[in-house]
Amino acid sequence: MNTTIAPVDKPNPAPAQLGRRRFLAGAAALLAAPLILPSRLFGAAAPSNHLRIAIIGCGSRARSLVLHGAAPEPDARVVLACDCFASRREKMAEDLNKHYGATVCAAVADHREVLARPDIDGVIIATTDHWHAPIAHDAALAGKDVYVEKPLAPALAWAFKLREAAARKKIVVQYGTQQRGSQTQFRRACEFVRNGYIGKLKEIVCWCPDMAAEIQHAQVQPYGSIDPAEPPAGFDYDRWLGPAPEKPYTVDRCTRFGGYHIYDYSLGFIAGWGAHPLDIAQWGLDADRTGPVRCEGTGLLPPKGRLWDSLESFDMRCDYAGGVRLQLAGWRAAAPMLERRGIRARAAHGTHFIGEKGWLTVDRSALLASDRRLQDKDREVSENEIRLRRTKSHMRDFFDCMRSRGEPLSHLEAAIRSDTLSHLGNIAIRLARPLRWDPAAEKIIGDDEAAAMLDRPLRAKWNTFAA
Repeated sequence: MNTTIAPVDKPNPAPAQLGRRRFLAGAAALLAAPLILPSRLFGAAAPSNHLRIAIIGCGSRARSLVLHGAAPEPDARVVLACDCFASRREKMAEDLNKHYGATVCAAVADHREVLARPDIDGVIIATTDHWHAPIAHDAALAGKDVYVEKPLAPALAWAFKLREAAARKKIVVQYGTQQRGSQTQFRRACEFVRNGYIGKLKEIVCWCPDMAAEIQHAQVQPYGSIDPAEPPAGFDYDRWLGPAPEKPYTVDRCTRFGGYHIYDYSLGFIAGWGAHPLDIAQWGLDADRTGPVRCEGTGLLPPKGRLWDSLESFDMRCDYAGGVRLQLAGWRAAAPMLERRGIRARAAHGTHFIGEKGWLTVDRSALLASDRRLQDKDREVSENEIRLRRTKSHMRDFFDCMRSRGEPLSHLEAAIRSDTLSHLGNIAIRLARPLRWDPAAEKIIGDDEAAAMLDRPLRAKWNTFAA
């Protein structure tokens, strides 16, 4: 495997560590006072009937999830905004209070304070990837329902620990891939595939952005600056690092691009963007509780010594026991491959199903099919065929499941099985060899070095899994 390419030219101190039980007990006593709101604000429903939600991580993704997703729902209130950047949490709280027309939301620096609140019903986690699973795990132990953004974790073993805690505490977990509940063409596509409208499924081709595409279009220094710098005022850098290795701050480390492309915090776009088309592939394949038996791939890594060090480009292939082959390619590899195969890519990421009798492509712009009748937006499968869940929206589904205690549309098991593909692809590319996977035991077979890459150590100070 070619592992390098030429470069592209173009505080607050952390709190003393506390025992988990002692911290939560103390914080609960200080923060348990209920938030009193005027009943006129909520119409006929009293405040006690509303789900009380906290947002943890208040960057751009969180603003979309909360201001356009959670806040407009009439039976829920976002009452806490938590972030390591003071400016972000304060802005989120300010905007939510403007939306509600009253002082409803408060800004909080430490997510542990959020989880200590007995009056919080659920949390929305939109932090950098390396904090997703640890905070969700801690939320589960605290009995809070969880909406967690994708991908779950830079280590698959962390996701397994989250699953154990969620099952033990019987909490609801909604995975934030959105496409299952946000646009009907994804559900319709998977229903058509599952019901044999394109014949027996043979192959699935997925594509998504990669770092190479982002470097080409974004107005940022390729691979990020490695020069040490002072963290900005109002930013708790140690808390932002959390379970990740301790490294010097640089101006490009704690940014959107750093969170996407630094391997300490994420797998890169093979997971960050790949989660979307892979989730739809698994849904159409009816593989939410299983996975492949083999994975291989090729790709490129950035030049050594650069800040961004996740996969720059990738092309992975997975084989399932039933004979279906799945491919995920980042845009550098995908563009010529899609053109060569005559697959029409209308969006930056999508999923193409190939059956014995035809094909079907679905992305956020449209559903296309060899049988053009399937492209009719009003075309639905019949009542006696396989029908997948309908829901108004992804966030609405989460709130409904919080009340019913049912399983969300994008449930945790589907999230883990979908993310498994990204982890296997990343490992196969980095080790330059194929992997065998046991989907029942969820283990890599006969390769100890590869198996060890499914886990990562956490900084002891922030190791939530040690609780």
